[in-house]
Amino acid sequence: MDLNDAQSDPATCHTPVFCTIIPPHILDNLAQSDDPARHEPARRTLEHDHARRAQRREIAARDLTPGEPDAAADKPKRTIYDARHQEDLPGHKVHAESDGPAKDVSVNRAQAGLGATFELYLKIYGRKSIDGAGLPLNATVHYGRKYDNAFWDGERMVFGDGDNDLFKDFTIPVDVIGHELTHGVTQYTANLTYEGQPGALNESVSDVFGVLIKQYALGHTADQADWLIGADLLGPNVTGKALRSMKAPGTAYDDDVLGKDPQPATMKGYVRTTDDNGGVHINSGIPNHAFYLAATALGGKAWERAGQVWYDVLTGGKLAKDAQFADFAALTIKAAQARFGAGAEHEAMVKAWTQVGVTPK
Repeated sequence: MDLNDAQSDPATCHTPVFCTIIPPHILDNLAQSDDPARHEPARRTLEHDHARRAQRREIAARDLTPGEPDAAADKPKRTIYDARHQEDLPGHKVHAESDGPAKDVSVNRAQAGLGATFELYLKIYGRKSIDGAGLPLNATVHYGRKYDNAFWDGERMVFGDGDNDLFKDFTIPVDVIGHELTHGVTQYTANLTYEGQPGALNESVSDVFGVLIKQYALGHTADQADWLIGADLLGPNVTGKALRSMKAPGTAYDDDVLGKDPQPATMKGYVRTTDDNGGVHINSGIPNHAFYLAATALGGKAWERAGQVWYDVLTGGKLAKDAQFADFAALTIKAAQARFGAGAEHEAMVKAWTQVGVTPK
């Protein structure tokens, strides 16, 4: 993200992030392939994403402060659109909240994923939609041709169909939907700057809640969960199991075309780069792994204790827009003690951040 595209008055506006689930480093590798079937979709996707980041300034100029929730804010208000393989948003309205199942499975999956995200935030954390005030959830399916990505543009979820070679339909993984919508939650709360360590925290928070939404939907405890992001997204021709692994960052894929998963699990592997806004999709592996360590140490349902601590920090008003890993770590330790006392939760946070090499400020 070019920060010059997204300047806004912090007193009146929350800056929307144009975030895509497929990181630029994967698309860059694909774009260099000698096979036109591989490089052409990747190059089109990269060109598209660059243009969308430029267009995001129009949304950034708007006041996105949520209002007061109305009486119906505890129920989702979902609308699904069909781009019909064009790139005009939102596309054609094809499904409303009151409609029954559609014939189009992508529409149904998008509807279900929006609902699963809404449900976790409401039932577990008492949050009414991503803005806390019942914001309608809109999504567009069948975006572009062989578009290898999904994104939150500050107003809606948008899903490509993938190329059916390396990537499947982007409506398939519920954690991808949860990840992208959580960028909206961050947008309306801490509004973390999308660059460097705060940008990596922005990405990590989305991974954390994306995986929690999947675990909640499946009823999985921390020890039952796979701790993978996008496990159902990779096509049959990819050597890998997911886009990212919170359990073992750096092991999600190792493919001749996609490259090797570059995520570090600890600060010893921290990547200093000017690419990808300072490595926001790469270094997010470090706080991701810290969450995994804390959640599995505590056991049970990860959304109940570790997830609650992360949510308290994200929404508590003390997380600065330019927060570093050490700042976030300190806040999780304080939040654990504030909510649960000086017990297992507090100890799990201290130990997890120590294990990934982050010293709380």
